[in-house]
Amino acid sequence: MELINIIAKVLIAVVAIEHLFILWMEMFAWETIGKKVFKKAMPEELFKPTKGLAANQGLYNGFLAAGLIWSFFISDPVWQKNVALFFLVCVITAGTYGAIVSSKRIFVTQALPAIIALAFLLMT
Repeated sequence: MELINIIAKVLIAVVAIEHLFILWMEMFAWETIGKKVFKKAMPEELFKPTKGLAANQGLYNGFLAAGLIWSFFISDPVWQKNVALFFLVCVITAGTYGAIVSSKRIFVTQALPAIIALAFLLMT
């Protein structure tokens, strides 16, 4: 059971790091890295006028990462699991919605890693 717990924590950390990357890209590198990541989804001329919108999205991704990171600092195991569970479900919801309204790739890159982390968390 200890191995499952370690795997769950590693996967939660991976999801948190991914969302920290998204925060950085959308808030600070939208017109450089954002263009490379979303080159097929958006015409190049839209990156400058959407910089503020992307930064707002990045901030929300940062909140998701913060919640997942916060779960590592909670000493009560039940609350630690509940907080991680809540934020993983938020990531899954956001990733699923993004896949429906924007690109199917968002499901694979954001929702699926959180689903796998959630599966391991539920086994603990």
